[in-house]
Amino acid sequence: MKGSLFQLVFQRLKPRLGYKSAIWAIAHRLCRLIWLLLHRQVRYQERGPDISAKSQRARTARMIKQLKALGYRIELKITPVAYPA
Repeated sequence: MKGSLFQLVFQRLKPRLGYKSAIWAIAHRLCRLIWLLLHRQVRYQERGPDISAKSQRARTARMIKQLKALGYRIELKITPVAYPA
């Protein structure tokens, strides 16, 4: 589904694996998820791009901290990022 976590993973895998292999990787991930949901009898809660944006901000902060520890001076210039609909 567009906008789901699986689309984000697919877009990340497609350049490395190619279209067919990325589809199979997503299918494998979905099968593991379905098994886990049935085995543990829990509900699935879609995380979506909001979690990805949060993890991106955390990664950026971590990288800035590492660069400052190495002695670099960081000037932040935030540019708006448009997410595909």
